[in-house]
Amino acid sequence: MAYVIAEPCIGVKDKSCVAVCPVDCIHGTDDDEMLYIQPDECIDCGACAPECPVSAIFPAEDVPAQWKAFIEKNADYFKK
Repeated sequence: MAYVIAEPCIGVKDKSCVAVCPVDCIHGTDDDEMLYIQPDECIDCGACAPECPVSAIFPAEDVPAQWKAFIEKNADYFKK
């Protein structure tokens, strides 16, 4: 299962996670409120999580209950 970016990223969009992703699966434009992980491209390496300064990145199965909606929100971003 892929990693997911959750609510703490909103308004922050620190791109440290993007720099370490070996498959370039983290996306977001300047107009987006946050960054998103493409679940079909994520290889579950976990390199991004420790780089996040606001602790917004989780394995999908470990996303805190209050942010479970972000699993779908990340996937939906790529359906545009």
